[in-house]
Amino acid sequence: MSALFEPYTLRSLTVPNRVWMSPMCQYSAEPAGEDAGVAGDWHLAHYAARATGGTGLIMVEATAVSPEGRISPGDLGLWNDRQVRALRRVTGFVKERGAVAGVQLAHAGRKASTDAPWRGGAPLDTGHGGWQPVAPSALPFAEGHPVPLEMDRQRIDDVVGQFADAARRALAAGFEVAEIHGAHGYLLHEFLSPLSNRRTDAYGGSFENRTRPALRVVDAVRRVWPEDLPLFFRVSATDWTEGGWSPEETVRLAALLREHGVDLLDVSSGGAVPGARIPVGPGYQIPLAARVRAEAGLPVAAVGLITEPEQAEKTIANGEADAVFLGRELLRDPHWALRAARALGAGPVRLPGQYAWAV
Repeated sequence: MSALFEPYTLRSLTVPNRVWMSPMCQYSAEPAGEDAGVAGDWHLAHYAARATGGTGLIMVEATAVSPEGRISPGDLGLWNDRQVRALRRVTGFVKERGAVAGVQLAHAGRKASTDAPWRGGAPLDTGHGGWQPVAPSALPFAEGHPVPLEMDRQRIDDVVGQFADAARRALAAGFEVAEIHGAHGYLLHEFLSPLSNRRTDAYGGSFENRTRPALRVVDAVRRVWPEDLPLFFRVSATDWTEGGWSPEETVRLAALLREHGVDLLDVSSGGAVPGARIPVGPGYQIPLAARVRAEAGLPVAAVGLITEPEQAEKTIANGEADAVFLGRELLRDPHWALRAARALGAGPVRLPGQYAWAV
């Protein structure tokens, strides 16, 4: 039996295998009006293809908890019930194919209000569909980006409530896994990293203060998320920059997250500042995940240039991670899991009857 294709249980939920789809923004929701943030036919086709292709957990892209929390005008949202109804189409199909539907709840912070990457990803001003970004400190992400509005305590409280409200809507939309986005230079990561957090109040300075917003969000979401369903947290384990968030702090945070009801840490890296020197290569983030698993005792999923079945199998079999998140590889090959199962001799896989005759 392949370790990669063993089922994995968290709380009462069992995922059929350890091949999971990483949340990847599609920038394809309606950008404005009453349908802003609403999923459309693209999202249904995109996620349905990966569920049909044998992926065990389909993690829907960064889904904004508020309009100002979007990365781009085309981001999905969960700030109203119209968005809930549209996402039920996605979760319904995913479940029908035997996969699990999850969603990443997100706030973009100072990296909000940008265009889609294939249009350059530049910041958008209010005259071109953009808005005023907010952040822990009034520090722009990069040259040419707007200075964000420094959040006061009331605005921080409001965002905590927005995460909880979005989690309630995620449940109503049919999701069985919720992931809080605390990585890649977005809002919660901005609080964690000294590179973007220069506050001198209870939300800045010490490790305890910088982690306070993330833990408040976790507590708020865990209160409304069912006790029998798992909660994930995505973290950038290092900023890859001197003076930034470190692997040692990630291990400390992971232990706290476990105490606060997080079931699995989705371990990525980078994104806090431009120009970080990241040693990108096959599986380059797996050691970060393995360290968290070994030192904090929290289950982890590894991500980052995991492309080959044997590579993913080894990661699980060696105990470096409990699951692997695939990103670009699943964009290239929606049926990667089926191909991997055959390559690893994993036995019967979920194959739709409509396709079975072609094997």
